[in-house]
Amino acid sequence: MKIQKVTIENRAKVYALLQRAFPGSDYEAGLVRKLHENGRPMHEWVCIHSNKVIAYIAFSNAYHGSDICGLHLAPMAVAPDFQRQGVGSELLRFALRQEAIKSQTLFVLGEPGYYKRFGFEPCRVPICPFDKNNAHFLSMRNTITTGFIVGYEPEFKTADVPPGPQGKKRRTR
Repeated sequence: MKIQKVTIENRAKVYALLQRAFPGSDYEAGLVRKLHENGRPMHEWVCIHSNKVIAYIAFSNAYHGSDICGLHLAPMAVAPDFQRQGVGSELLRFALRQEAIKSQTLFVLGEPGYYKRFGFEPCRVPICPFDKNNAHFLSMRNTITTGFIVGYEPEFKTADVPPGPQGKKRRTR
């Protein structure tokens, strides 16, 4: 298993991985494709095993108005046949050690039980526009004390995804 920066040559493999990792949703693959097409600044890595992209992680700018106030971790994905084997954890730990990431304020909209293991904590400010009450919005190295709605790159839009097991619609960034 090898971790490397995303290259133009392996972008198609990233999009295919995102389709497999988020079945029934075109949102994540479409988001990353649009971020690439529009030349948005991103920090992104893939985990490669037997010449296949088996995991992906990306960080994009977080905004307070037009000022950058940190980075958003999104999306992160692991191929279904490699999930629950520590691949995602290893990729996240690797990313958190990288020079471009290790001193930044980080935000993630995700499962608190998972991300707390890596040092993320519940985030009261800023406010996430995609998470009512910031219930699943976490941060790391967050020194922000004033309330505002954190901004994302314009390619991030709310997306309806198919109903979950309880029949409720889920929202994703």
